[in-house]
Amino acid sequence: MSRQWSRREFTWSALAAGTAVSSRATAGILGANERVRIGLIGVGNRGWELMEAFRELPDVAITAVCDVYEPYVEAAKRFLGGSPTVYRDYRKLLERKDLDAVVIATPDHWHALQFIEACNAGKDVYVEKPLSLTVMEGRRMVEAARRTGRITQVGTQRRSSPMVRQACELVRSGGIGRVTVAKCFHLQNETPMGIGKPGDCDPPPGLDWDLWLGPAPKVPYNPSRCLYQFRWFYDYSGGQLTNFGTHYLDQIHWGLGQDAPKAVVAVGGKFAVDDNREIPDTLEVVWQYDRVLVTFSQYNANNAPGNPRGADVEFRGTKGTLYCGYGEFVVEPQKVRVEPMPPKDPLRRVENAKQWGNVKPAMTAIRQTGHINNIDHARNFIECVKTRKPCNCPVEVGHRSTTATLLGVIALKRQRRLEWDADAERFTNDDEANKLLFYEYRAPWKLG
Repeated sequence: MSRQWSRREFTWSALAAGTAVSSRATAGILGANERVRIGLIGVGNRGWELMEAFRELPDVAITAVCDVYEPYVEAAKRFLGGSPTVYRDYRKLLERKDLDAVVIATPDHWHALQFIEACNAGKDVYVEKPLSLTVMEGRRMVEAARRTGRITQVGTQRRSSPMVRQACELVRSGGIGRVTVAKCFHLQNETPMGIGKPGDCDPPPGLDWDLWLGPAPKVPYNPSRCLYQFRWFYDYSGGQLTNFGTHYLDQIHWGLGQDAPKAVVAVGGKFAVDDNREIPDTLEVVWQYDRVLVTFSQYNANNAPGNPRGADVEFRGTKGTLYCGYGEFVVEPQKVRVEPMPPKDPLRRVENAKQWGNVKPAMTAIRQTGHINNIDHARNFIECVKTRKPCNCPVEVGHRSTTATLLGVIALKRQRRLEWDADAERFTNDDEANKLLFYEYRAPWKLG
């Protein structure tokens, strides 16, 4: 797989601070008070939440909405006051010359096609995470954005949270010491029913099942596969590892100042539920970065052991541990030794006991409250559409964060440790794993 750029050309710190330079769009810079005209592609669960966020911005006009499920698009039209034009086929929406940008919130297997076609149509793009279903799709999306000079934002909202920014800056600056482990958790007790075991049947009225499938393999309609349930099937998603895991890995990358693992291993399976899903309900993924281990844990529970605060991301440093959730981050100090550790010597047991206790707190405790929401991220996108400055999470950053989770999916399928060359975006020790970096689209769909 060829590459058109070097990772040395990609300045992580500049993008993390929002100061990297991007190409100006051919349309020029919109006025500060000018309304940005956007179209929504996909207005189901996540798309509806984004519709609510963008509607809150006074300088945004939602003029078009699209979905393959008629009840969704009609409900969106009513929610927006009946003014937008509605479409079933996103290609018709992209033909409109009066749209400045589009918001893509379709199932994961659609992101690459719609993103690239939107860029080619001269639209700036906000696309939900995970960025892509495969690594090669993500690279093609990056190349399309660079070629067309479009403004892009990937829906990892933590990038627009001042609280998360402060937490990551604290970690990256050495505030909790040398970080050797970062952990993240997706905990949701799905037992015993899971997503159920319904049989195949006819699609519900108003759903274009063939268009919903798009490039994915043709299969009979099943309620377990469609609408939000698609996340439990590999043809459309990598499960919660790619869904929530992209949020977590993006924050961990930001905090570590690293954007690509060197190796990955994964184990898991369907241990707790008996339903129609393909992806595991219990999963452990370990990535090796430069002198840091990163883990993702998914299991049927309500809280992480040893993490009473309910945080979904942890950075464990030599001076302290930072726990970060949706409403706050907390740093709990570690105790460090003021003298070298003594050997275990039974002849000096009393003296050893005194020396073992010769430790002190490395830092003071820190607590910072904040929030993570859709509106901040939407606001950043609209501002960048106007100014042509890079967004908080442009497509290149989203590609790196998504790639890490996709490597975990492949490692689980291959059941072995995989070594990753981030420059070539290929595995160095498994040719069969490299075949999973892309898949053949169902005709007539082709990746532009």
